[in-house]
Amino acid sequence: MGTISIGFEDFAKPENGDLVVFVGEDMAAGGAAAAAYPELGELIGRVAATERFKGKSGGVLAVPAPAGLDGIDRLLVVGLGSESDRTKGEWMKLGGILAGKLSGRTALVAADLPGVDDPAEAAAEMALGARLRAYTFDRYKTKKKPEEAESDGDTTLVFACPDPEAARRADAPRSGLAAGVNLARDLVNEPPNVLFPAEFARRAEALRELGVAVEILEEADLLRIGMRALLAVGQGSGHGSRVAIMRWNGGAAEAQPVAIVGKGVCFDSGGISIKPSGGMEDMKGDMAGAATVVGLMHALASRKAKANVIGAIGLTENMPDGAAQRPGDIITTLSGQTVEMVNSDAEGRLVLGDVLWHVKETYRPAFMVDLATLTGAILVALGQEHAGLFANDDTLAENLLAAGRATGETVWRMPLGKAYDKMIDSKFADMKNTGGRHGGSVTAAQFLKRYVGDVPWAHLDIAGTGMNAPASDINTSWGPGWGVRLLDRLVRDHYEG
Repeated sequence: MGTISIGFEDFAKPENGDLVVFVGEDMAAGGAAAAAYPELGELIGRVAATERFKGKSGGVLAVPAPAGLDGIDRLLVVGLGSESDRTKGEWMKLGGILAGKLSGRTALVAADLPGVDDPAEAAAEMALGARLRAYTFDRYKTKKKPEEAESDGDTTLVFACPDPEAARRADAPRSGLAAGVNLARDLVNEPPNVLFPAEFARRAEALRELGVAVEILEEADLLRIGMRALLAVGQGSGHGSRVAIMRWNGGAAEAQPVAIVGKGVCFDSGGISIKPSGGMEDMKGDMAGAATVVGLMHALASRKAKANVIGAIGLTENMPDGAAQRPGDIITTLSGQTVEMVNSDAEGRLVLGDVLWHVKETYRPAFMVDLATLTGAILVALGQEHAGLFANDDTLAENLLAAGRATGETVWRMPLGKAYDKMIDSKFADMKNTGGRHGGSVTAAQFLKRYVGDVPWAHLDIAGTGMNAPASDINTSWGPGWGVRLLDRLVRDHYEG
């Protein structure tokens, strides 16, 4: 797997490699590159006419060995579209497109963008998109296809912009954010025989190097505390369950923390209520919520976020051996509430219920957000375009919606209500762990709501967005690291002192 290196410098003629310039629909090539190469405008106009290139946003025109541009192996002309296109600020997307075209190459990117108010911010956003697009997960491949090998070399992008130091300052937090997203991607992509609960916990412990306080609760600790629901999910597995509590204390000492909780079912067979075999291999990604929490904590610590944030993840494995929990079992959860387990494949809510209650009672957070690949029903409702958002607090919900619009990791608010809550009432216990097929994502959220009390809370059902992601300009990975950018933006815009 190649690496990507990013730099920001003043413009200087490159001695080798590729040159990237940007044009609008008027096809005008301005800035330092045009001043250095007077023939550039004529060359672009001639080749664009031949290739019918119109400068539309995201379009790329490649000119190998361009005549008159000594030392340049290839000229890439990237379209910015109209002036209104430029106000949308889709620089991250353009950076991803660049990284896709320049994989394994060295390029100077002339980033003195025409008609852009803050070229330093735009260059930093493009660098973020490039880092995200450059991610690959091929550590278990011993042979590669020829096209994979060709693009496997190191990529170097130098953004030439009017104020390189401002661009470096803008890039610094984004560099840590990209690392956090890619860490989450690694975790989701790992096979379940490698990333079982104890190994996941060990990887969370690596955050200590960034100043994050990490506490790992093992099975004896969980039993002592009373997390019986979480332990019940994992009792059929040969791998012991864990809970990891990560704390970043970057805010004022007296400031209430905010809490992010993730479901970390490292493999979900369905247990006794076993899943069909087709596609079961994807259930290695049932820990995507926990992966997002670890990636977020990495991003926050990397940029020294001025906030107190708790990340808590419940790590277990749902397997169907003779010790596994049975449909019909009744479990007393950490909260003291009892649950009739009617379907062992509705296990994630049991994990989250115990962890949410523990975080609420122990840390008294200002709010809690949980992420979980919780229900197939959310895929039926929303596909892979949005994550489902359920909340007991309108302000928190609006802040998440705004963060989604800003980052492109969009959420869609779903309903909660007494009628749905009644669907999980049990004849034999306080509740049952599923309300049946109808409204499945809503009744799962209603289950979680019984564990948060009066604390402002939001639940993100990421079954459609957290794994098996469709390819995009900034991601070609099965595990997209969804939610790291969303929650980083939430903290930065609304809860950072």
